[in-house]
Amino acid sequence: MANVLAIVGRPNVGKSTLFNRLTKTRRAIVNEQSGTTRDRQYGKSEWNGHEFSVIDTGGWVVNSDDVFESEINRQVSLAIEEADVVLLVVDVNQGVTEFDSEVAHLLRQSKKQVLLAVNKVDTFDAQWGASEFYKLGLGGPYILSAVNGLGTGDLLDEIVSRFNPDKEALDDDNLPRFAIVGRPNAGKSSLLNAFLGEERTIVTDVAGTTRDSIYTKYNKFGKEFYLVDTAGIRKKAKVNEDLEYYSVVRSIRAIENSDVCILLIDATRGIESQDLNIFSIIQKNKKGLVVCINKWDVVEDKSVQAQKAFESAIRERLAPFVDFPIIFISALTKQRIFKVMETAIHVYENKERKVPTAQLNELFLPLIENYPPPATKGKYIKIKYCTQLPNTQVPTFVFFANLPQYVKEPYRRFLENKLRQWFDFNGTPVQIFIRAK
Repeated sequence: MANVLAIVGRPNVGKSTLFNRLTKTRRAIVNEQSGTTRDRQYGKSEWNGHEFSVIDTGGWVVNSDDVFESEINRQVSLAIEEADVVLLVVDVNQGVTEFDSEVAHLLRQSKKQVLLAVNKVDTFDAQWGASEFYKLGLGGPYILSAVNGLGTGDLLDEIVSRFNPDKEALDDDNLPRFAIVGRPNAGKSSLLNAFLGEERTIVTDVAGTTRDSIYTKYNKFGKEFYLVDTAGIRKKAKVNEDLEYYSVVRSIRAIENSDVCILLIDATRGIESQDLNIFSIIQKNKKGLVVCINKWDVVEDKSVQAQKAFESAIRERLAPFVDFPIIFISALTKQRIFKVMETAIHVYENKERKVPTAQLNELFLPLIENYPPPATKGKYIKIKYCTQLPNTQVPTFVFFANLPQYVKEPYRRFLENKLRQWFDFNGTPVQIFIRAK
């Protein structure tokens, strides 16, 4: 298990900017609007051969107008609990504020190793203001500018020296990544919390509560993978603030960086055009798919006939790709959530499936001989050999023919259907190419 650094402080001191610099990503949204970060955001950092996890947290506030205040503060407390070293970030331009003193008091009580970083020291003259922060009682401050990187080297040297050397970072980059996607308020964060058995992300009835894409490692019941909770993807016309635009972009990036997408559809609203847009993003990026009908516990008609009608309506709308699992769940009551996990793992395995060339030819060559591609312009098409390409994003098969340009789309679909019939490719896209011999 890797060592963990938690970045805490009041709003707008530059925590997310520092998180992005340490993790060399742009994963955390940075905006001048106070309260942009709400959930705990995780990333990886490496310094002088030491790899560790970094947690970005929301700004600590008390008695504010933000409806998320108590939840954000609870997320900050959880991050401090998880961390080996806590970094309190303050703003040199603002001086010591009441909130800085409150967070410092909280950290002194936590008995954790705490470092103090005075941020926004963007000019030489600004560094003289750092001495004021000695009064927080957390030792000498490190001066830095998260925007241009000033002072981050010295700070990182001190951070890694405080870590427990026995805690080795594991290389988890090969673990499957499952993105939970859907419209706003479909229950994505509730599903993530149900999986983890803890309030990992903030859940409210306010659409658009989640802003960042949150990566969480799951390691229970002998299963290990990354879960990504994403911001809800709205129609373009409804994305009216910059922050929300960034959130939607992050969600699309989360789809791009995932292996399997768990698409949540709200059972009380049915499948809408926005669900189809999200499905097309998943298809375009060639990702595995598990469709979950959430909030099934509040639907009046739960009969088998109602389920079948719902299922056939979804497959009809998502055609021609219909070979994917559909599960009726409730994130709130945890109904069938373990099945979602098992199905997502199964779809990931299907996506990684390799079929031996000998087996492919043994099955396909007699079939093609009996059902050859239709002749075009009096020319007969012969397919003599087929194989699966290695190291591809999705299962990809090449059929070698004498006249590949005359093989039409319906025949490719015929070959794909046979592949799905003989081998389990449920939930994953399959690519078929016809090439010259």
